[in-house]
Amino acid sequence: MGKQKKQKKFAAMKRMISLKDQRIKEQDRAKTQKKKKEDPSVIKEQEVAKYPSCMFFQYNTQLGPPYYILVDTNFINFSIKAKLDVVQSMMDCLYAKCVPCITDCVMAELEKLGMKYRVALR
Repeated sequence: MGKQKKQKKFAAMKRMISLKDQRIKEQDRAKTQKKKKEDPSVIKEQEVAKYPSCMFFQYNTQLGPPYYILVDTNFINFSIKAKLDVVQSMMDCLYAKCVPCITDCVMAELEKLGMKYRVALR
């Protein structure tokens, strides 16, 4: 024989009166706030001061060539699928000397992927 389902006792939980209820005094009631509906078609405009791009590199002198690029597993996998040389394609993209930086965890992840990604491991 199976278990008989238990039903919740009716009105066992104490019920709270809403702050908008008519039984509460007028001064204690919560005020209803009317929300303004924003028109989604209106374009929001924001003024941003324009600065020349040369100012960025003038104050950030460390952001120049040679670029040290942190390479992850996905980057290596996509370069293999597209049959691209990693270092050469970085240099073609950035028009400067690039030094790829590969962490130990990326090397470990490539080892775990097995024989399929031995080319990437080299």
